Amino acid sequence: MTGGWVYIMTNRAYGVLYIGVTSSLPHRTMQHRDGTGSDFCRRYGLDQLVYAERHAAIIDAIAREKAMKAWKREWKVRLIEEINPQWADLFDTLHME
Repeated sequence: MTGGWVYIMTNRAYGVLYIGVTSSLPHRTMQHRDGTGSDFCRRYGLDQLVYAERHAAIIDAIAREKAMKAWKREWKVRLIEEINPQWADLFDTLHME
């Protein structure tokens, strides 16, 4: 079993949020940016990666994603701002796998 990522995409600071899980963050982020990711991201133009969290096991990433999706929006915003207070697009900081 391989590791995984929980990530958050948005269209702008404090905009619409999408929480997802993947085993390849660079690949999945490119799908969202190209409009071939989720329908939700395509509909709302969510192309900026603002949060990413690595997990050793994909099952742990999936559990974390489910928990985060149940959170209040305020908690999600606080989580983003703890590591990315400027809401910068983190895509360029990824090392392509």
